[in-house]
This record gives sequence, C-alpha cells and structure tokens, in this order.
Amino acid sequence: MARTLISSGSTFEQEIGYSRAVVQGNWVFVSGTTGFDYSTMTIADGIEAQTEQCLRNIEAALQQAGAGLRDVVRVTYVLPDGSEFPKTWPVLRRFFGEIRPAAMMISAGLADPRMRIEIEVTALKGGGD
Repeated sequence: MARTLISSGSTFEQEIGYSRAVVQGNWVFVSGTTGFDYSTMTIADGIEAQTEQCLRNIEAALQQAGAGLRDVVRVTYVLPDGSEFPKTWPVLRRFFGEIRPAAMMISAGLADPRMRIEIEVTALKGGGD
C-alpha cells in the first residue's frame, strides 16, 4: 500500500521533519495544524481567526489527499488556555456541525506563544458519503 506525503509549504515541515498530512490507503492523517497563513507565515491575534485559518489549512491538506472535511472522523483540539475553547465553537460548528466527528480538547502549551489553537484530524476517504 503506497504512502503519500502532503506538504503545505510551511517552513516548519522542513525544519522539524514532518508532513502536513500522510495518506495511507483510504486514511488521511493531518498533523497538528495552527492558524498560520503559510503563504505569508503570519498569524492572526484572535483565537476565532486562528481557528478559521487552522481549518482552511486542514481543508487544503485534505483536498490534496483526495478527501474533504466531510471525511473527518476524529479531531483533536489543543489550546494553551482551555477557557478560550467556547470562543471557537461558532467556527467549529460552521465547519463540522453536520459532520460531527469524534472529538477531544486538550489544554497544553504550544510551540510558539502566538499560537492559541492547534487542530489535528484523521479522515477516512469516502467516510462522509
């Protein structure tokens, strides 16, 4: 079974040595993704804007893998300040409201103090059909 590596072009991938996503069979594993706009390597201040950008970045990786958000079966949210999680809910509902993947939120430090959320997903191609 062939393994396909997906890159976003983020400098972090090269520096750290990982892929934005790995496709193995019908499974797509998307790495923890932050709110950086990888085209400019900038990040917004607010958690809502960062959540939106995280999900756009994830959606782009899934599309490169031949999948989409509708295929997401599991999602993990990591926030340095867990009390901010409710602020993300309207954005998460917009992207995942009908999909309703299994989910977990963890409160833990992130690699850069500007990062207010990191999101990791697992998708099964065709799982949302």
